[in-house]
Amino acid sequence: MSDDDEVPYVKKPRTIHYGSLEDGEKVRLETANEDNNEDATAKDATQNAPQIHISNEYMELEETISKEKQALLEEFERRKKARSINVSTDDAEVKRNLRQLGEPICLFGEGPADRRNRLRDILSCIGEDVIIKREVEEEKKLLEKDQESTWYHEGPETLRISRLWIAEYSLPRAKARLEEARRLRDLPTASRTAKTQELQKKLQVLAIHSSQIGDTRPISCCEFSPNSQLLATGSWNGLCKIWTIPGCELKQTLKGHNCNIGSIIFHPKATISQDEGICNMVSCAFDGSVKLWDFKSEEPIADIEGHMPHRVSKIGFHPSGRFLGTCCYDCSWRLWDLHQCTEVLHQEGHGKPVHCISFQVDGSVCATGGLDAFGRVWDLRTGRCIMFMEGHLKSIFGIDFSPNGYQIATASEDNTCKIWDLRKRSIIYTIPAHTNLISDVKFQKDGADYLVTASYDTTVKLWTNRTWQPLKTLSGHDGKVMCVDISPDNQYIATASYDRTFKLWTPEGY
Repeated sequence: MSDDDEVPYVKKPRTIHYGSLEDGEKVRLETANEDNNEDATAKDATQNAPQIHISNEYMELEETISKEKQALLEEFERRKKARSINVSTDDAEVKRNLRQLGEPICLFGEGPADRRNRLRDILSCIGEDVIIKREVEEEKKLLEKDQESTWYHEGPETLRISRLWIAEYSLPRAKARLEEARRLRDLPTASRTAKTQELQKKLQVLAIHSSQIGDTRPISCCEFSPNSQLLATGSWNGLCKIWTIPGCELKQTLKGHNCNIGSIIFHPKATISQDEGICNMVSCAFDGSVKLWDFKSEEPIADIEGHMPHRVSKIGFHPSGRFLGTCCYDCSWRLWDLHQCTEVLHQEGHGKPVHCISFQVDGSVCATGGLDAFGRVWDLRTGRCIMFMEGHLKSIFGIDFSPNGYQIATASEDNTCKIWDLRKRSIIYTIPAHTNLISDVKFQKDGADYLVTASYDTTVKLWTNRTWQPLKTLSGHDGKVMCVDISPDNQYIATASYDRTFKLWTPEGY
């Protein structure tokens, strides 16, 4: 064939192959996996690259600056507080305070002024009242050590005689008291309820019967005579006076003390069966003097010596009248036998001065209260402390035994009156009685159906002995009420005050 001959062109037909859908899907998935692997590899390479920052955490510069400002302000406040703290100028006291805080008392090259500044800086950090708290804790520890053991000393022969006599005297009286309690218990409930309601009606209408200026200085004590016809008062000018009841006329002035009278009391048999020419009254004063009086002379018939120079705050007669208890500010109380004319017991046990004393109606035990905020009950027949009364926060200024023989009331500087049960040897009730310290407390002498408290808030309050709820508030004094007493015939209540007056209270219309 020559070159001039045309060769015919044959067009190749397009062939389309139709495969299965499953094969196509496999191809697509393999392609997608390859793409994902490439992305992951690129991401790992990016994360491992040190020059790329991928963290989402940021430093808050403003928060750091505010904390520094706050610390600076606190430091300024501390320095301001340190400048306002009062530190003693006595270098010895400053060293003692540093020692209490566990700090070195002296640094190298430190002078007294630098030491005071160091103490001031320490107190500004830990608190200004830390030293006071440490002193209170140390004092409590010392008191606890003192109270862990009560010291008993060998007594004289006169003490053995007195204890035997007290045992023989108290046992029959205790038996009679229990028999009377059983008789009252067996009375119908209606009769007892009616008697209680009648008494409460009388108490709720109590009002001032009379008010008398007793002296030129505050009247510190008062007490009714056993026949309820006389009232004895003592004042801060050293005079004791006897007044008639209810006329409040001056009958006798007792001169002998040279300073504040602490207490004046009647003999249990005075004005009833005892001769007027023998000891019918006893008084005590701040200088430690204790004097015995009769109804015929203005001068004392005898002195009881042995307390000076310590203050004698309160005194109390044993129910028999033979023994006299005195509370002394040398942290002890004494028991005197007036028949043997001698001191038979000098009892220690309180950590601070003993302020008040009360004898049980049987005469077998007595209770004392002290400025250490504790009370103690002593068995006069053995000399042992049979009950420790712990619960008050401050000093005890008044204490009294109930005629039922087992309840004791204590009046304290912490504004409360607490009721204790000698049988349980524990507290049974706390009366939040007043808004200031309670200076005195007394049970009703016949039946103990109510309790009366006197306070420095110028009021006197009456409380029922069933639920210890308030019955009546007696307001009328212009000053602190120093003492209160209930007449044995339950007709009058007497109050003595810092305003130099004493007042008689009696139910109106009775």
